[in-house]
Amino acid sequence: MKKSVYDFSAVKNDGSEISLNEFAGQVLLIVNTASKCGFTYQYEGLEKLYQEFSSNGFSVLAFPCDQFGNQEPGTDEEIKQFCDFNYSTTFPLFKKIEVNGDNTHPLYDYLKHEARGLLATKRVKWNFTKFLVNRKGKVVRRFSPALKPEALTSEIKRYLNEAS
Repeated sequence: MKKSVYDFSAVKNDGSEISLNEFAGQVLLIVNTASKCGFTYQYEGLEKLYQEFSSNGFSVLAFPCDQFGNQEPGTDEEIKQFCDFNYSTTFPLFKKIEVNGDNTHPLYDYLKHEARGLLATKRVKWNFTKFLVNRKGKVVRRFSPALKPEALTSEIKRYLNEAS
């Protein structure tokens, strides 16, 4: 088993593969997103968090996913255009992935193993499930899709203030 999120790589929305080690030393909020979900408005809150804390070593990593009610049907290019046009997002956006099932992205296997959901379930229940990662690349919390990003401000500050 890998030891931290920094041991994984992922393909960005533009098709370039990057090592998540590029985010080493940062606090991360990793979120599975969707453009046609009741929680899509959370893109705005995610961008606000990113703008507020990115200069302190924080990043949001968005992983579009179409596994919940076909709420992310677009191509990677359409998803990027949607995010740019509607929310002016500037945080890293990755290619569409699966977060459950046989084709689960390895990063999400790791996230789900490290921070289980209600009743110790591993399965991601819906779009906008959030995983908070400390500066050492360890998953510290999983948050419900219903929890608005701005509600995480104090948690993010807490981990930003920890020594790396």
